[in-house]
Amino acid sequence: MNKLFAGFLGAASIFATSTAFAETTLTIATVNNGDMIRMQGLTDDFTKANPDIAVKWVTLEENVLRQKVTTDIATKGGQFDVLTIGTYEVPIWAGKEWLVPLDNLGSDYDVDDLLPKIRAALSSNGKLYAAPFYGESSMVMYRTDLMEKAGLKMPDAPSWDFIVDAARKMTDKASETYGICLRGKAGWGENMAFLTAMSNSFGARWFDEQWHPQFDSAEWKNTLTTYVNLMKEAGPPGASSNGFNENLALFNAGKCGMWIDATVAASFVTNPKESKVADKVGFALAPNKGLGKNANWLWAWSLAIPAGSQKVEAAEKFVAWATSKQYTELVAAKEGWANVPPGTRTSLYNNPEYLKAAPFAKPTIDSINSADPDHPTVKPVPYVGVQYAAIPEFQGLGTTVGQQFSAALSGNMSVEDALAAAQSAVEREMTRAGYIK
Repeated sequence: MNKLFAGFLGAASIFATSTAFAETTLTIATVNNGDMIRMQGLTDDFTKANPDIAVKWVTLEENVLRQKVTTDIATKGGQFDVLTIGTYEVPIWAGKEWLVPLDNLGSDYDVDDLLPKIRAALSSNGKLYAAPFYGESSMVMYRTDLMEKAGLKMPDAPSWDFIVDAARKMTDKASETYGICLRGKAGWGENMAFLTAMSNSFGARWFDEQWHPQFDSAEWKNTLTTYVNLMKEAGPPGASSNGFNENLALFNAGKCGMWIDATVAASFVTNPKESKVADKVGFALAPNKGLGKNANWLWAWSLAIPAGSQKVEAAEKFVAWATSKQYTELVAAKEGWANVPPGTRTSLYNNPEYLKAAPFAKPTIDSINSADPDHPTVKPVPYVGVQYAAIPEFQGLGTTVGQQFSAALSGNMSVEDALAAAQSAVEREMTRAGYIK
């Protein structure tokens, strides 16, 4: 398993970076993804420049982070000074005045350099409320050697039919090589991020224009049936427990022929210090069904300051440091250009050093640019968001539906029963919340 993640999976890690003269201690809640863990290792660069500020990290698994951060900000608990949140939370929380607008990141921050789609997703009424640490879409990462062995050539924009066929042909369970690894762990930002993006490409949608849930549609049945059958035939055992980090570990260990997941993973699967197959990885756009939508999402793990923080000025300094061009250059100097946080700044994708070092740069930016949060599905919808619907209720709804679909993957429930349970649960909540009249 990747050493970066070994001590963090499924648990919280709390530690402090301190200085002898620190007067202000910032408590920062973050996710246990590799780029964030790398940032923690570089925090001395910040504290040396700001000796009056110490940093205490609270590092959590994705589902736990979301739960703790949401509870804290909604109850005005004041536990954290900097939050790691995503494009889903920002407009909702900004509208509730739970976040500090980021108007004071410094004259050299260059907010206009942020990728337009990422900046728009982290803004409300023209104001930036979170600074992107890294941005991502999703794409296919695949083993070039196994693809060649199967007698196949990956298209730049593969169809789902190609992916299903390739996964079957690349599977060799006797050697514990599985044709495909996909998220199965229940959670609105875990399996439902993938499955919602997948469903978009199949012509499905969460709600019709009157907010009626659509899990009883043929498109959703086709989506979930394809996913469950594919994973049973060509996926690893225990897939219903696997999220981003678990699948990353499997891919890096040489256990996956293909992995459709966040573009940010590209630097880890091609890093020879972490991946056994680093020199045998190719990239392609997320699959499609020929309906005009690829199964890719849009997301940015970002740093925000809760309105309840008593240390806003110090928090602004940290957010500006961690999401700056200078931080990117720091990572490049320490770890190489291929390992800098991707998907946030236009200048990175015009940097010849990065483009030379990162063979995944073009598919990453192409995937980000092709995601359309305002028109995420084939049919019209009343919501914004690619792999989520940007309404406050979605966090709970997505996790509930994710639990049903994870049960279908594990074999504890049929596809038909999982869809019926999802339809019933979502319809009940949307009626209670007043969306359905």
